[in-house]
Amino acid sequence: MAQMAEKFLLSRLSRTGFLILIAIAAFAVIQRETLTVITAIVAAALVFSGNTFHPGRSRQPWPAIHRLLFVALLSLLATSLWTGPWSLTHWLYVAPLVGFALLPVTWAAAVTALCAVLAMSATHWSAGLPERHQMLSALLLTVMLSGLLVFLREYKSRQLAPLRRTDELTQAASREYLTADLHKEIQRSEREGTDMSVIMIGLDTHLSDSDPDADIRSILPRIGRYLHSQLRDFDTYYRVADLQFLIILPGIPTAEAASLGETIRKGLRTLLASHQLHLTVSAGIAGLNIGDDADSLQQSAANALRRAQQQGGDRAQSYSTWTHTSPPPRTEGPVL
Repeated sequence: MAQMAEKFLLSRLSRTGFLILIAIAAFAVIQRETLTVITAIVAAALVFSGNTFHPGRSRQPWPAIHRLLFVALLSLLATSLWTGPWSLTHWLYVAPLVGFALLPVTWAAAVTALCAVLAMSATHWSAGLPERHQMLSALLLTVMLSGLLVFLREYKSRQLAPLRRTDELTQAASREYLTADLHKEIQRSEREGTDMSVIMIGLDTHLSDSDPDADIRSILPRIGRYLHSQLRDFDTYYRVADLQFLIILPGIPTAEAASLGETIRKGLRTLLASHQLHLTVSAGIAGLNIGDDADSLQQSAANALRRAQQQGGDRAQSYSTWTHTSPPPRTEGPVL
C-alpha cells in the first residue's frame, strides 16, 4: 500500500511539473525568449519520458531518449550561463538531483562536478551581475544536499538488501530464498502426508532465429504479473534464471501440476505473441518423491524442462514420464 501511495504521489507531481513547464514555455514564447522556450520544452519531454509519468509501467518507456534529453537539458543550461537569460541558470539547482536519479553514482557525480565548474567559470566572467555569488553559493549548497540524499539512499538500499525477498522486475521471490523455502515445503509435505510439485517455466529463446532478449526484458513485468494471476495465494514462484521461473505448488500432485503447467505455458505464449514476440514456452514438472530434497527436486524439474526443449520446445514435460519404468511382468512357475 505504501508503494502504491508513493507511485501515485510521484505521478501527480510529475504531471503537475509537466503542466508547469508547458506554461513556462508558453509564457517564454510571449516574452520572445527562445532559449527558455527550448529549455522548458526539453524539460517537459524529460518529465514525460520518465517512469513516474507512466505509473502503470515498471520502467521508463524510452530509457535512451530519457538520458539524451537530460544531456540536452544540461547543454542548454550551460549555454545560458554565458548567453542568458540569467534567470534560466537557476534551473541548474535541480541538475544534481536529476542526475543522481537517472545515472549511476559515478557518472552523476562527474556531471555534478562539471556543472559546478562551469558555474564557477561563468560567474568569474560575469562581473556585472551582483547576484552571481548568490547563485554560486546556492548551487554548491544544492550539490551538498544532493550528496547527502544520495548517501542516505545508498545506505538504505544496502541495509534493506538482505531483507529484499522479491525481484524488482518481475516481483518473483528472490532465488537466494528458493532452497530454504523449498526445504520447508518438503518438510511440511512429508509431515502432513500431502503431495507437492514444482514447475519450471522457460522461454525457448535458443530456438529463435533472432535475439529477442531486449524485447523480452521489456515485458518481464507482465510475465511476472501473469504468473501471479495464475497461482494461489500460498503458491510461490522464483526467478531462477534470466528467463526461467520455478513455481512451488504445495498439495498438488504431479498430474494436476502438469495440467497447470500446460495452461501457464500456453498463456505465456499468447502473451508473447501479443507483443510480436514469436517465441515458444516450455515447462518441466516434477513431483515430490521419497528421498527428495530441495536440490534434487529442483534438478528434476530442470531436467524435465531441458528434455522438453531438446524435443523441440513448446511443450510441457513431466519428469516421471521418462524415468518411471514399469516392473517386469511376473512369470508363474510350474505348480508342484
